[in-house]
Amino acid sequence: MNTFKYHLTKVDKISKEERALFKIKKNYTFLILLIPKMLQILLNFSLVILAVILSFLLVNELVVFTMMIFEKSAIDYKFFLESILVFFLYFEFITMIVKYFKEDYHFPIRYFIYVGITAMTRLIIVEHNNPLDTLLYTIVILILIIGYFIMNLTPHERPDSKWFFKNKQ
Repeated sequence: MNTFKYHLTKVDKISKEERALFKIKKNYTFLILLIPKMLQILLNFSLVILAVILSFLLVNELVVFTMMIFEKSAIDYKFFLESILVFFLYFEFITMIVKYFKEDYHFPIRYFIYVGITAMTRLIIVEHNNPLDTLLYTIVILILIIGYFIMNLTPHERPDSKWFFKNKQ
């Protein structure tokens, strides 16, 4: 009889402890779910601010283009090409931010490749004094293009994890 009462009181103590742990887990679960949501809001807000800043810089580049075109003096073609490529870099970053929001908060890798190719092209145009550096920049562009090609050959969705073991009929 005494062991039965002892067992009941022990079970009651465990259940009280379990209830307390459950309550703590419930509170932490709320925090664990809240933290990613708050970070996502911060990221989204930061990207919107970045998009606004890049938009102003994009418009500034357009103003520089129009001033260069309507200016009567000779146009420095290096500066003009550099401005065009900087314009496209701004444009690609803004496009990447737009795609981030359209594709459920996901940055498509192909846009990073586009930005990398454009940035390396800009480097070749602006910094072409050293032939070895120019060769390295072109090799980087080639690697980026090969990566883009390979990325387009592979399926966009992950295959089923048991694809190898499926029955062949």
